[in-house]
Amino acid sequence: MRAARLINLVLLLQSRGSMTAAELSKELEVSERTVYRDVVELSAAGVPVYALQGRAGGYQLVDGYRTRLTGLSRAEAEALFLAGLPGPARELGLGESARTAQLKVLAALPPGLRDASSIAGQRFHLDAPGWFHDPETPPVLGELAQAVWQDLELTMRYRRPDEVERVVEPYGLVLKNGVWYLVGRVGESLRSYRVDRITEVAPTGRTFDRGPGFDLPSFWAERAVEFVRQMLRETIEIRLSPDGQRLLRFVVEDVALREAVTDEPDPDGWVRTRLPVESLDVGYTYMLRLGPEVEVLAPPALRQRLRKAAESMRALYR
Repeated sequence: MRAARLINLVLLLQSRGSMTAAELSKELEVSERTVYRDVVELSAAGVPVYALQGRAGGYQLVDGYRTRLTGLSRAEAEALFLAGLPGPARELGLGESARTAQLKVLAALPPGLRDASSIAGQRFHLDAPGWFHDPETPPVLGELAQAVWQDLELTMRYRRPDEVERVVEPYGLVLKNGVWYLVGRVGESLRSYRVDRITEVAPTGRTFDRGPGFDLPSFWAERAVEFVRQMLRETIEIRLSPDGQRLLRFVVEDVALREAVTDEPDPDGWVRTRLPVESLDVGYTYMLRLGPEVEVLAPPALRQRLRKAAESMRALYR
């Protein structure tokens, strides 16, 4: 860890010219006292780093000095492809590798091109999670990422709501709207699982061959809509007011909305709709959000549940 920090310090000075102790401490995520010690250690090791005095002072390397430590390791080269996604790279355990890879690339560029990264970063930013969503890193994500990198077969426990155990060949991880999904082969079929519903993973000790034909982006593009459809296991029948029809698109998934079957409006403008949902619990939550703009017709159990909720609300507001 310390050796990597010293290398990063040299690469920072090489790519940016001059930096203060405060700037270095922020970049390296250490105290300024640690920066002072690291500079002394680098000087003792023969790295020509020196301090500039005055208000615009800081540390810099002797003109013309170039470190030879710019070759990318395998982990850094792989992490470089996630360099534009610092949050996901960190969640996968690749944050330090991605950062070091970026520094090595910057250090290898001629002086006139070293500001390209900062210019792009000031103009373009990818914010992967959706609005109103504060994602937490799933506990097993790091283990899954290692298994994906190394093609390691896993035993996995998955919550559906009942918990099942599966032996899976983890082909890849996908970040969709702030939620991580595992794509893996179970038996003869490729399936998708929400990582935050995986409660436990353990290596079986075996590796697997994913074959040369598998392409994760293509697979996900082809299966994304199908995956959502598979989640829509229940169908509820409802009546929607004109306002409810307008509000429905803010409440349910786009795929569910496209799969819904709607009759012609009645004289009051209300429509009957058969709406696919993930579960009756999810359907109950949706209907509560629509309030008086929806009437549940079927199944009877959901209608009864909404009736009790309405009675409880009436008692509260009486």
